[in-house]
Amino acid sequence: MPELDKTYTPAEVEARWYQRWLDDKCFEADPARVSETRPAYSIVIPPPNVTGILTLGHVLNNTIQDILARRARMLGKEVLWLPGTDHAGIATQNVVEKTLKKQGVIKHRDDLGREALVAKIWEWKEKHGGIIIEQLKKLGASCDWSRERFTFDDDYNACVMRVFVDLYKKGLIYRGKRMVNWCPSSLTALSDEEVVMKPQNAIMYHFKVEVVEEPGTWLTIATTRPEVIPGDTAIAVNPKDERYTHLIGKHVRRPLPVENQALLPIIADEHVDFTFGTGVLKVTPAHDKADFEIGQRHSLPVIDVMHPNGVLNDLAGKDLAGMERFAARKRAAELLTEIGSLVKEEPYQNNLGFSERADVPIESRLSEQWFLKYPSVKESQEVVASGEMKFHPDRWAKTYDHWMTGLQDWCISRQVWWGHRIPVWTKEYPDRLSSVKDSDRVDELTRNRKDVVVRQEPEIRFAEDNDTPSRIYVCLAPEDSSDSDQKNLVKSLESLGFTQDPDVLDTWFSSWLWPFATMGWPEKTATLKAFYPTTDLVTGPDIIFFWVARMIMAGFEWMGELPFKNVYFTGIIRDKQGRKMSKSLGNSPDPLELIASYSADALRFGIMRSAPLGQDICFDEKNVELGRNFCTKLWNAARFRQMQGGETETDISAALLSSDDKWILLRLNTAITEVTAALEDYRFSDATATLYRFFWSEYCDWYIEASKAVLQGSDAARKANTLAVIDFVLSNTLRLFHPFMPFITEELWHGMAFNDDLPENQGGNSIMFAKWPKPLDADELAYFGILPEDEKAANDKYEAVNLGRGLKSTFNINKRVRFVLKPNAELPAHEIEVLRILLNAEPLDVDPAFAPTQGTPSALTPLGTLFLPLDGLIDVEAERARIGKEVAKAESELEKVTAKLADEKFTSKVPQKVLDEHQQRKTDWQEKLAKLKEMMSALG
Repeated sequence: MPELDKTYTPAEVEARWYQRWLDDKCFEADPARVSETRPAYSIVIPPPNVTGILTLGHVLNNTIQDILARRARMLGKEVLWLPGTDHAGIATQNVVEKTLKKQGVIKHRDDLGREALVAKIWEWKEKHGGIIIEQLKKLGASCDWSRERFTFDDDYNACVMRVFVDLYKKGLIYRGKRMVNWCPSSLTALSDEEVVMKPQNAIMYHFKVEVVEEPGTWLTIATTRPEVIPGDTAIAVNPKDERYTHLIGKHVRRPLPVENQALLPIIADEHVDFTFGTGVLKVTPAHDKADFEIGQRHSLPVIDVMHPNGVLNDLAGKDLAGMERFAARKRAAELLTEIGSLVKEEPYQNNLGFSERADVPIESRLSEQWFLKYPSVKESQEVVASGEMKFHPDRWAKTYDHWMTGLQDWCISRQVWWGHRIPVWTKEYPDRLSSVKDSDRVDELTRNRKDVVVRQEPEIRFAEDNDTPSRIYVCLAPEDSSDSDQKNLVKSLESLGFTQDPDVLDTWFSSWLWPFATMGWPEKTATLKAFYPTTDLVTGPDIIFFWVARMIMAGFEWMGELPFKNVYFTGIIRDKQGRKMSKSLGNSPDPLELIASYSADALRFGIMRSAPLGQDICFDEKNVELGRNFCTKLWNAARFRQMQGGETETDISAALLSSDDKWILLRLNTAITEVTAALEDYRFSDATATLYRFFWSEYCDWYIEASKAVLQGSDAARKANTLAVIDFVLSNTLRLFHPFMPFITEELWHGMAFNDDLPENQGGNSIMFAKWPKPLDADELAYFGILPEDEKAANDKYEAVNLGRGLKSTFNINKRVRFVLKPNAELPAHEIEVLRILLNAEPLDVDPAFAPTQGTPSALTPLGTLFLPLDGLIDVEAERARIGKEVAKAESELEKVTAKLADEKFTSKVPQKVLDEHQQRKTDWQEKLAKLKEMMSALG
């Protein structure tokens, strides 16, 4: 075998092996290979934004997916890890618009127009769209890149259109005027899930209004938004509030606009919380969801005083019109002061909704939008409740069930241009009679077209709007952009004056189809038959409603079954201060820089080591450094084996196994069992903890050191047998590590020639197809003569070593020294030599009749009493004096901290954190004092 380099060079190794894997098509799935003996394993990547870049969140999520995919290959499964990207409508258009504005190309999107702006976004996508995919490859992601999908490619777009038409035909999609979350920056509606609540320091403005019918009777109203007072259409009180019941039905005069102080009725509504503020509520139906509902119950007029961009319009009055909303708020307060209406201002903290994408406060806005009544809700709720689909950790099942129980219709339309344009053509008529001619013509055009749905409705669905104009809606799915019939139908509709709806669909409306739309649906493709439903989904709990729940509903609605069997929810990555990683805080390191500094394997292992099941991750770069050190340890362990020479992977002779050989084989058995169980339960950090313990501590620190008694000896047969054990352990260890650290394990697999003589598809070509390790079964253990007590025999020896090392540490001795063992029973020469090497003893005397001099330190071990003669090593009297001084200091410090903890004046005032620190200090001094006294006693 070629000799391994002295040092590991990850950059070269990672680039070389990843290209080799791609060239050999190692990641590509073939549905034809799926069978009873080679079952399918599939997982779809949560598609990152097409213009996104790699974050630590992506590293965590995709490392977990890669671990699952690579292990499935080693279990002999046909693996499809399907990658792709999301067009991310609002986010991508925002990025491009901001860039064009910075370049001075536009001041507003209308300067370019729809087609030109979309063309610019496509240019941006082509230039920047592949960045995150290339970054995922740097991480080692073993996706089937030949199947990479994009939520805006032609086939996927056809799926989205087909689904829209189907839902429209079923009556689940409708157009209605509703109060929606509105982003004044992106100029689009948002779903509730796209709104992030943030605590804000606001001002509560108290202003008074006079009851017209009772001059001198004033009502005080509290609001955080005086700028929308011009949109008030009523004052509401609770009918059970005795303070105001006598005023119901009377009127007050609205203070703003100053030039139009309209009369407002005082109405009774049980929504009003009479324990909040003064118990008097101003009702602004156009600018608050709760107020809108009150307005509907009382048939109040709706006055919208704000433009879509957050600028006040003419209905706000001459003093506020044209002002930005927050500037208008200050001006409104000034106006209230000027007319003597403002009573007081006071600080107030509230939770305010922000647009998740644009990070600006949203507005509640009355807007005509497209809505969806969710399909297949019952099946989707039951599949999780019954346990057929499992959530990991399972606590998220309750969160999911709670959301599914109180579903609100989904606002699916967005007022941006980058996205799947709603496939509905519309024409408005003053009344139904005016539409008859066109209606007949549309019926003629669409006759026998199953992919077309025609509907005639009133524009708005509220009772008071019965006299509104009539509309004809024509919904059609462009199955194929080259479909001449469809093109001709659109031309005919447009010649009649029909126009396509300008809105696009919410990005999530396309990604909820991801598990099956990426596999060729609606055709019953071989890929779909083989790999759907998928096995696992790895995602964050922050999109359990955005994406997970909706995918489950879509799976049942169009595939008739669940889309995945397991959902693993990752935690959120936080810094050492517990803050969420973000660019604005400057606490989010660049994963590519970490890879360049430490290696991809180090980053993967480090982040998984700190990622307990479903809990938030406290990121510390030291864990990545530890991952790098682990790679170095693995490399050096392989080099150590190479330097011993001899043949690789020869048969192990049971007759020549030492107690240390048997011990490491038993520990390997335990490691295989623990890692396998941890991965099956999605406990990735537990798996890394086992791997760390086994390889670093048990294999390197104990077994390799113990094996030197044989390797440095003259018994060639024993040496060959020990090397066979080392090869067996290393071969299994590399396979256990491979899902976590794919690059270095592949390099060592070939460097150690473990791939020789293996079938190409079982490890001969790549370790990723080598069989996943299995523990030795009862028959194999019996063949090797390995018994449970063999583990105890070795552990007794290692415990004696630890106790001996403790004696040296007590007296700060770092060199080779003489030990004397007074054994409980006779020990074989080999065991004595192992003990000597591990103790770093020079010499180790075994003397059943040893009589120590007074003050000789000793330790009672399972093998007997171990003595550390100090003759010539230390000045006993000087050491006794030194320890005495330390004892005095420890007693003094312990007395101080004990007194503080007994002082009620101190303990009653300080925070719990300070109390905990003092208690820990007391414990530390107690332990140190006990150790010092033990040292003093050992000196006699």
